[in-house]
Amino acid sequence: MGEPTTALCHAATAGIAVPAADAIAYMSDGRRLGTWSLGCWDTQPAEDGLFVGRSLFDGAETWVRIDAAPARLAITYHVGRDPGGLVPRIMVLAVPGSVTGRPEDHCLLTMLGWRGVGASDERWQQLTVTHEAEILLIKAQLERGP
Repeated sequence: MGEPTTALCHAATAGIAVPAADAIAYMSDGRRLGTWSLGCWDTQPAEDGLFVGRSLFDGAETWVRIDAAPARLAITYHVGRDPGGLVPRIMVLAVPGSVTGRPEDHCLLTMLGWRGVGASDERWQQLTVTHEAEILLIKAQLERGP
């Protein structure tokens, strides 16, 4: 039998008082990524649409390509330690408030992370706890405004 599903994917969701399209626009901004991503702090633009930041955990460089699909209210983050080894490991989805009985100017924002085969239990725990904190940072930043 395979691994338990809880070991393969993690979701962190927050209800946010902004429209879904605004949340996706914010999450698509590579420079803003560096204000909420603890694994890719202080992002800077690099070549070919890539961004590079530093992990607050170990100081290592983290490279990101943001693949946004605003019409689908979805983003895939391709991440890795070098620009040639990026994998689509993180995804963000926004659900308009009206879909879940909330006001239209609200949304649910979900961050999904998939566990790689080589991720230790300690590394996986770090990722899941980090995403729980990051979704709260994102909520606070979006609701605070520019």
